[in-house]
Amino acid sequence: DDLLSSTRKGRAALNVEPPSILKIVTQAEGDHIAIIGENRKLLVFPLSEAPRMARGKGVRMQRYKDGGVADAKVFALKDGLTWTDASNRVFTIEKAELKDWIGHRAEAGRLPPRGFPRNNRFG
Repeated sequence: DDLLSSTRKGRAALNVEPPSILKIVTQAEGDHIAIIGENRKLLVFPLSEAPRMARGKGVRMQRYKDGGVADAKVFALKDGLTWTDASNRVFTIEKAELKDWIGHRAEAGRLPPRGFPRNNRFG
């Protein structure tokens, strides 16, 4: 609910108008973003396509007919996309296997690979 700033004047970080809410804040260490929606569609796109926002209302990361973002993860494409299932097993999809999900920011995405958790979380 609160945002702290290291300066006295503070900064506007993101303006969100009800009923919208900020769902995911993550440290960006990698070169690609994997995002999955509540509609169970996975999209992978280069981090360079996500604009740095000085201030404003945010940007569309993935297109949805119904629902919104379930989870997002920044990762290095050369290392592959990893996730953890309910049994704490780690799965990895290599770069070559990700070609079906790689697209551009604001596209709809495709159904995730077999073995992806039903709760739509990367773990």
